[in-house]
Amino acid sequence: MFDLLVIGAGPGGYTAAARAAKLGLSTAIVEERSWGGTCLNRGCVPTKTLLHASEVYRSAADGAAIGIHAEGLRADIPEIFAYKERISRQLCGGVESLLKGAGVTLLRGRAVITAPGSVRVTGEDGGDYEARRILIATGSVPVRPPIPGLELAMTSDELLEGTDHLYRSIVIIGGGVIGVEFATFYSDLGCSVTLLEGMDRLLPNMDRELGQNLALILKKQGVQVCTRSMVDRLEQTPEGIAVHYTAKETPGCAVGEAVLCAIGRRAFRDGLFAQGLTPETNGHGLWVDEHYQTSIPGVYAIGDVSSPVQLAHVAAAQGAACVEHMAGLSAGVCMDAVPSCIYCRPEIAAVGLTEAEAKERGIPVKTGKCVMGGNARTVIADPGRCFMKVTAHAETGAILGAQLMCPNASDIIGQLGQAIANGMTARPLLAAMRPHPTFEEALGEALEELVAKLPE
Repeated sequence: MFDLLVIGAGPGGYTAAARAAKLGLSTAIVEERSWGGTCLNRGCVPTKTLLHASEVYRSAADGAAIGIHAEGLRADIPEIFAYKERISRQLCGGVESLLKGAGVTLLRGRAVITAPGSVRVTGEDGGDYEARRILIATGSVPVRPPIPGLELAMTSDELLEGTDHLYRSIVIIGGGVIGVEFATFYSDLGCSVTLLEGMDRLLPNMDRELGQNLALILKKQGVQVCTRSMVDRLEQTPEGIAVHYTAKETPGCAVGEAVLCAIGRRAFRDGLFAQGLTPETNGHGLWVDEHYQTSIPGVYAIGDVSSPVQLAHVAAAQGAACVEHMAGLSAGVCMDAVPSCIYCRPEIAAVGLTEAEAKERGIPVKTGKCVMGGNARTVIADPGRCFMKVTAHAETGAILGAQLMCPNASDIIGQLGQAIANGMTARPLLAAMRPHPTFEEALGEALEELVAKLPE
């Protein structure tokens, strides 16, 4: 009998298991595939590894303007994907060592919850296991909508398995995070990229200016960006895979050697519960209460399988909070300050509310913005139009949100999330000295503009 049995060894699962063991709970974790889950094997880490490789290539290819001449430059796709595999294996090995070092029992196989407190595992470590509590951390999988011919397209999982050559052309369905990151990767390497998005802009769930600015940058890089384009069907032709779509009531067609379907992910709970054991669900996945317990007593869920925000760091934070509550500690996750990062170029990072979201909630706001045309590091790197925007409550000055689009945005956004989580106003945040020359200097300028608009 374990105190806790965790199903799924992604960021949420392995964080929860390691934390539970350190708190003195006898803990086991079940994983059918690789330690590290989607993030380390089919998501965050592999895509960022590929983007790092393509950035190195593109920097060298474009280096003539600054005196760097790379003769005979080429991108070897099998070697790039082999590099991606090495990184994933190294980090997965680190997760396995972390769990073993914490005293967690590792079980290989597929888990089915047969009853509250009972799990059947089939596979290498097959058997029936009992636990006082069960924590589901099974994550999410790519969505495949019922579009005729969509079986011709790859999901991100399949694309990340690798290929023996660089595609001459690729059509990407979906202009969200996954779509724009792969568009960046392939366009960096000289592949012809068409990006189709059904909404009126890229990154439709983020601040409007981010998506609009990114579209301009991608177009300058040679990507054909088609918004308000709804895919009707796919078909194989002698020229490649044809993606037929309708844009503003006008039919269109994009042809690629390959097609990527990147229109979102869904909670993964297929076959997780035995027949007759039916938990409540919501619009995103499994329903949970404020302590992450499902409608089945003693069964909990964290991360993509239950959260509307599908991010690795959210899953990890929820996993830690969940087991700390089990151990009798006070714990919670501030969902008002969840950072979102996109590793296109320049990077995009956001946290908290956008100006539009705040106004929709009836919150009076003021914003400060710095367009980084005069920022020294931006002039040196020349990544395209960059900016930083900070939103605060118009009366109290409390920071409500921020949107950054510049190199290293993913490393800068944390201080703004910390400001939101701690109820900080703009003035104390402005008081910090920022080094020169850095991209971060622009944050000081945005805050100066914001403070000038706020009451004394």
